[in-house]
Amino acid sequence: MLILSSIVFASLVHGQQLILTAKQKQDLYILIDQYAQAREKKDTALLKNILTEDVDQLVSSGEWRTGLSESVKGMLKSSESNLGSRKIIVEKIRLLNSENGIIDARYEIQNQDGTIRKMWSTFIVVHNRNKWKISAIRNMLPQH
Repeated sequence: MLILSSIVFASLVHGQQLILTAKQKQDLYILIDQYAQAREKKDTALLKNILTEDVDQLVSSGEWRTGLSESVKGMLKSSESNLGSRKIIVEKIRLLNSENGIIDARYEIQNQDGTIRKMWSTFIVVHNRNKWKISAIRNMLPQH
């Protein structure tokens, strides 16, 4: 009996690959598009609508932003100092369970001089009250 219960428990605890539905995929792409638009247009209302209250962000300079207010303030300041159009290209979406996921994306800022700053972003997303929101952002500047 002990061996049987151990096998059953192990199979329940072991992480399982969740299948991303077409609706989830569409909603998550829209969420990342909204984030890019909000950053581009400096839209604080949209940012506050798509970020969780306890959001945190680690930016490529190494600065940590914690909480909604500090994160939005930092995002707006960053958008002001890094002028140019932003493009976020989703590369991979992985669900951890039905309410949490990880989105990896290429993050490109086309500077006014035509050069492109190429980074990576990872978004931790949560599903709460029938809506996906961004809970954490990690931006990385790859070494070349």
